[in-house]
Amino acid sequence: MPDETMELKGKGGIDPLAGDFLEFMSVERNASPRTLANYEFALGEYRVRNTNFKDWQSCTADDFRLYLFECMKRDLARSTIRLHFAALRSFYKFLTRRKSLKVNPLLEVQLPKSERKLPLVLTIRQVEELLALPFKVKQSKQAPAWSAARDAAILEVFYSTGLRLAELAGLDVEDFDFFNETIRVVGKGSKERIVPLGSHALAALQKYRGEARISEGALFISKSKSRISARGVSGIVKKYTALAGLPVGISPHKLRHSFATHLLDNGADLRSVQTLLGHSSLSTTQIYTHVSTERLKKAYDTAHPRA
Repeated sequence: MPDETMELKGKGGIDPLAGDFLEFMSVERNASPRTLANYEFALGEYRVRNTNFKDWQSCTADDFRLYLFECMKRDLARSTIRLHFAALRSFYKFLTRRKSLKVNPLLEVQLPKSERKLPLVLTIRQVEELLALPFKVKQSKQAPAWSAARDAAILEVFYSTGLRLAELAGLDVEDFDFFNETIRVVGKGSKERIVPLGSHALAALQKYRGEARISEGALFISKSKSRISARGVSGIVKKYTALAGLPVGISPHKLRHSFATHLLDNGADLRSVQTLLGHSSLSTTQIYTHVSTERLKKAYDTAHPRA
């Protein structure tokens, strides 16, 4: 839980209505422990901060507007404020539907727009330097002889396909169609998609499979010959990004960002990128068009004599 969210920790305790709501979220909505904790914090904190609080039925839109203003004065991040009010809104929706509350005061409260941070994207040159590293650095004595080939294949597949970390770690040999140069991916919500593989990724995979003698089962394995965990894959990526001198915080997901942005930079249409990434909503993919536009502006400002 972010530190700023912790600042919203509720101190007002749990009243019967809030208790019923949390039970509803847990039993009927199967909310995660983290979500339940956030909701409990939010409800308790509002009760403490609103010195005129009597009961939930008496709260007005103006009460919540004042509370919103107070949160902003405390310099809480917009994302934290929105998370806090999401809990309150869910609670009042529950009260109107299950507890016969006639008016939902939060429907009249307008929240600040969420901050949309552009994802960090590597340059093509940075990616190329990263992908070449496994065969340039000395592997540890404990590492299997095929570890460099495996690490290179992991990096190549990440950049070639834009897979999520869990998707890559869960790949089996049977998911690859080397004849058609594609890979079958099981993404969020158990949705399947077919993603093409680039020639460099195919070559890296064939080299790795040959050296590690893998013909079935888990594709990427640890030195014990069992499926490598998502954490293990993440560690491999972080190892090489550190050796390459790339910005701190480069992760497998940043390679996914780079994959999408480089496609758009080179003329791919947004719908195709959406399909490749496995996004259910086009709006999720559109963040990458903003990245491409920003890169275009920087190139223009740098190159045009009258920019």
